[in-house]
Amino acid sequence: MSRLVAIVGPTASGKSALAVKAARTMGGEIVNCDSMQMYRGLSIGTAKPSPAERLAVRHHLFDILDPDEFYSAGRYMEDARRICREIAQRNQIPIAVGGTGLYLRALLEGVFEGPSAHPELRGRLRRSEERFGKGHLHRLLNRIDPESAKTIQPADRIRLIRAIEVCLISGAPFSRVKEKRTPLAGFEVLKVGIDLPRQELYQRINRRVEAMFESGFAEEVRSLLQSGFGPESKGFEALGYRPVASYLRGEMSRQEALQQTQQDSRRYAKRQMTWFRREKDVHWLSHPGENERAFQQFVTSLKEFAPSCKER
Repeated sequence: MSRLVAIVGPTASGKSALAVKAARTMGGEIVNCDSMQMYRGLSIGTAKPSPAERLAVRHHLFDILDPDEFYSAGRYMEDARRICREIAQRNQIPIAVGGTGLYLRALLEGVFEGPSAHPELRGRLRRSEERFGKGHLHRLLNRIDPESAKTIQPADRIRLIRAIEVCLISGAPFSRVKEKRTPLAGFEVLKVGIDLPRQELYQRINRRVEAMFESGFAEEVRSLLQSGFGPESKGFEALGYRPVASYLRGEMSRQEALQQTQQDSRRYAKRQMTWFRREKDVHWLSHPGENERAFQQFVTSLKEFAPSCKER
């Protein structure tokens, strides 16, 4: 049985730094579990691992998509599982790192084998929410499938859209369609999460966004726009890209774009922690990922999980 480590947590909690140190110590390779870091040209705003970090250890599933490409959880499951098996065959440990809970669930538990994704329908649903406001998708689901609406939060747009999509395509309520998932086989999984006090996390988020704007975030967005990728592109769903595009069009000030990105990032971090706290068997760390105390907590969790594991 091979081992797999998953490092999760909210944005700006230091997951990448911890993952690189863990990989160098254990003999591991990093598998991206962040949906936006897969897009080419989105580096500053998505806080991709630095060139130095990517040289220090092998990284997978970064920069594999153009900003207007669609990528499903099912495709992620297939790609990530294949890569994890290849890493294990090299006697290395796959370390899945990121804040996209849906992708982690796809990797470990499998995906719902229902109707294929319908990008056009999903686009219409997203636009309808923009037109009618927050809560519209939840109200729509409640009309066609009240049972599913009870179990999906109004802010969970991804699951709401998928549930409505299944209802409309299959003609049956999502709650009545049997979910057939195939869990990941051949791996023992250690899940480690970073859980910081809220004020500390929010301060880290605010500082990170400020650093992004100082490091050329606006220039990165301008380059994407000049390459023909507009705010309607999938990649522009990443935090900050649409506010910065609005700033570049003169629709808001630089400070307003910065503050909007900070606010959106704090709200996203809150949703991430709501998701990850529902995960079972997570070993929670109480320090930022780059802190030596976080690494020591990680090592303790690893030894408890696999007493025979030795640091390399």
